[in-house]
Amino acid sequence: MKYDTDQLEINKVQKSKIEEVNFDNLVFGEVFTDHMFECDYENGQWQNPKIKPYAPIQLDPSAKVFHYGQAVFEGMKAYKDENDQIWLFRPEENFKRINKSSARLAIPEFPEEFFFNGLEELLKLEKDWIKKGFGNSLYIRPFVIATEECVSANPATKYKFMIICSPAQAYYSGEVRVQFSEKYSRAADGGVGAAKAAGNYAAQFYPTNLAKEAGFQQIIWTDANTHDYLEEAGTMNIFFRIGDTLITAPTSDRILDGVTRKSVIDLAKDLNIEVEIRRVPVSEIVEAARKGKLKEIFGSGTATVINPIAGFGYKGEKFELPKMEDSYGKSFKDRLMKIQYNQAEDKHAWRHLVK
Repeated sequence: MKYDTDQLEINKVQKSKIEEVNFDNLVFGEVFTDHMFECDYENGQWQNPKIKPYAPIQLDPSAKVFHYGQAVFEGMKAYKDENDQIWLFRPEENFKRINKSSARLAIPEFPEEFFFNGLEELLKLEKDWIKKGFGNSLYIRPFVIATEECVSANPATKYKFMIICSPAQAYYSGEVRVQFSEKYSRAADGGVGAAKAAGNYAAQFYPTNLAKEAGFQQIIWTDANTHDYLEEAGTMNIFFRIGDTLITAPTSDRILDGVTRKSVIDLAKDLNIEVEIRRVPVSEIVEAARKGKLKEIFGSGTATVINPIAGFGYKGEKFELPKMEDSYGKSFKDRLMKIQYNQAEDKHAWRHLVK
């Protein structure tokens, strides 16, 4: 079905709350912009989309999202260059992935026309919330939830698709040390690991809390079958550098197909850095650390771009990584951000201009 973007209804706030916000002291994900995008699915199709003032939504206590967890989301960012142009980074990948996640949870896919028209009109309304400067951005959270008022255990017939936005500063969380998981896994074969399902993140909180109690900030998850292979780190894809070779686990139905991950792999190939996409044994990384061959571990994701790992723990033993001035992670982060902020050549056509 072809969806008409002229259906978009826009209701603006009477007065912006932007003057109440201290942009020099933002806590990630706590402040939201003036407007939000909303579209409901009923009677077998997506209805007229709206942009309206940001406000609480009302749901029936029996809404299926509360009982069966039909909820998926995405994470994106908008950037403003020195000429006040607004850019997105590979938004088509986020669009494809939220629909892939939806399909895995039996949620109807969202129309491409509604997604991009609604997102761009929302960003144009919120342009003043996107601050210039390297590291400043507008975090964008598209999500969809099941809203049908019924507690029967089957897919809902009603859904709500929304986009909300939150201004963000450069993300820095200090030195991060991770624990290699010996018991818990993020996902199993045939599960929903490749989907950005809300429940995936809820299930991470308990083992992550245990890791924090042991003095670590995050977990690198191991496979559910044997716990012998490293897969993802917290909410990030993970990379290892042994010597001059970059290694990362392949995507699968257990591992999220990260947009930043794909971009790092492409940049590495541009720089003639050897990249191995394969299963990563815990034993290989531990041995490389003992022999001084493990140069870097870093995570990749939308919020952090690249997050270097200072050290890791496994079976009671702790390992520290060398501090490198010429690290791959630092180089990738700088290159990616310069592309995102329209400060460097975009040879892969990753930037998307909001017109």
